[in-house]
Amino acid sequence: MPKRYTQRRRGEIITLLNEKGELSVDFLSNRFEVSEVTVRKDLAELEASGLLLRRHGGAIPLPSELVNEASTALNSVSKNAIAQAAVSLIRDHNRIIIDSGSTTSALIPLLQRKLGLVVMTNTLDVANRLRDLENEPTLLMTGGTWDARSESFQGQLAEEMLQQYDFDQLFIGADGIDLERGTTTYNELNSLSRVMAEVSREVVVMAESSKIKRKIHNLELPWSLVDILVTDNEIDEETKQQLNKCDVKVICA
Repeated sequence: MPKRYTQRRRGEIITLLNEKGELSVDFLSNRFEVSEVTVRKDLAELEASGLLLRRHGGAIPLPSELVNEASTALNSVSKNAIAQAAVSLIRDHNRIIIDSGSTTSALIPLLQRKLGLVVMTNTLDVANRLRDLENEPTLLMTGGTWDARSESFQGQLAEEMLQQYDFDQLFIGADGIDLERGTTTYNELNSLSRVMAEVSREVVVMAESSKIKRKIHNLELPWSLVDILVTDNEIDEETKQQLNKCDVKVICA
């Protein structure tokens, strides 16, 4: 189906949504004579762009009180810039891991341009958004024990699943950046992150510069396991040099 028609259909969906206030997948499928799978992909892309909210079986307009929150949490300039820089590191047919987190999730819409990807994740949100991509990368999930705090699968079963594979790259976020120790996290269940790093040839940390020097007790990845930090352009030169001494390449978005 021509890309031009897809864009026009998505524009008409927004127009209809503003007129009617709520739309069902079934209605849109019949209206545009496309499959329900295609409609769900349309709604996923429009939601990722901050233009609507998906609900079970359809979509509603983005409530005005959530516009600022959504812009900050999902579509902030820095997160999107970091994702743009990180996705340039991915080649067609790469085997990658995407960990849970709002910054790593910003990668997903950009993967639309990549061919033949194999993607492992431990979170349902990432998995569902990957399923909505038109290029349909091969999706793998760790399984394991669901951790409500991190909204991801953790534990021994997840670790054993990861150890059955090898990957080109891991894309992982961080709650904090300790310049002496490595990346840090509020989540005490962080052993899976180590396994993700160990089975990946290249480890890419995606984190905003505001997280640098944030004091958090739990060490997630020591610098010895990190290859690249992708961050925003607010990082200072002294910090970059300190990370370079740890053999970590710093990419500023």
